[in-house]
Amino acid sequence: MKSSKRSKRFKPNFTSWETIFDIGAKEKRLKEIEAVISTQRFWEDPDKTKPLLKERARITQQVQAHKSLCTAADESALLLDMAEEESDAETVEEVFRQVAWIKKKVKDFSLTVILNGEDDPDDAIVSINAGAGGTEAQDWAEMLFRMYSRWIEGKGFGLELIDMQPGEEAGIKSVTFGASGPYAYGYLKTEIGVHRLVRISPFNASGKRHTSFASVFVYPDVQDEIVIGIDDKDLRIDVFRASGAGGQHVNKTSSAVRITHIPTGIVVQCQQEKSQFRNKDLAMKVLRARLYQHEKEKQNEKMKEIHESKDEIAWGNQIRSYVLHPYQMVKDHRIGLEIGNVNSVLDGNIDPFIEGVLLKQKAH
Repeated sequence: MKSSKRSKRFKPNFTSWETIFDIGAKEKRLKEIEAVISTQRFWEDPDKTKPLLKERARITQQVQAHKSLCTAADESALLLDMAEEESDAETVEEVFRQVAWIKKKVKDFSLTVILNGEDDPDDAIVSINAGAGGTEAQDWAEMLFRMYSRWIEGKGFGLELIDMQPGEEAGIKSVTFGASGPYAYGYLKTEIGVHRLVRISPFNASGKRHTSFASVFVYPDVQDEIVIGIDDKDLRIDVFRASGAGGQHVNKTSSAVRITHIPTGIVVQCQQEKSQFRNKDLAMKVLRARLYQHEKEKQNEKMKEIHESKDEIAWGNQIRSYVLHPYQMVKDHRIGLEIGNVNSVLDGNIDPFIEGVLLKQKAH
């Protein structure tokens, strides 16, 4: 069947996609991995098998997604030709909706191809800490937590609250939570840094403009994929009563858990669950992730600098500014992207920033 000019115009263009995804190279790499896996000696060392199996799973997913999208595009083009020849306007509109869906999926797929780091496909553990400034900064930290919660919800990811320290009057001093979904760490690692808010203070009767800071740091949730050796003798485990708003919310038992890893000085805690055992499990999960990141930072000076600078929650270190007064704008200082709809961003629409940073990193 001869294609019409109109249908060609609406067929998705995969040129930019193909420049970053070489299907032939991916399929060749899969064959190489399968050849290694098929040898008997491959399974003798579990520590060496896991990274290769993880790579195979990632490439297999990408190859299957590539083929699925190509098939969907070809079928849509064919259906559009048939609908136009039969003057079936309803089917033509349906094809246009399908093409729009394919274009979105191609864009999402392109980002996952860029996310080729060892930990990028993993779930993420996110920590938000209020900077100096008391109630103002603590309120800002809570606003950021809401923003990321909305983003996670919009992605269809899962959110697990691990630990939250409420502010004295409003907001939160800090919060740690898990985000589970495909490439959650790969996406959210672009949010690491200091976030700055400028607004008229809702906590100041004089109505003066106020600047607040909060830091965001993200760790890969390594789960059981990489063995992190933790000796019991290296841990100090403290239990205490969980803090809260008072009244019926105050925990009557010592269910909260704080774990200190003595050799590194890393401290994690969890008090969200009523069960002490559940809080301990969640705290150990965060500790494994923190220790894993600690080891990786020994080999990666750049990541080490980021890790050490996360406590500097102040001027000159912000990656993004959110201005509510005297004008409204969110600006990412790393890529120069500005968005005027601040409310939309604070409602979780941060993909333009995430995508911009990833594409800039790919270009370099």
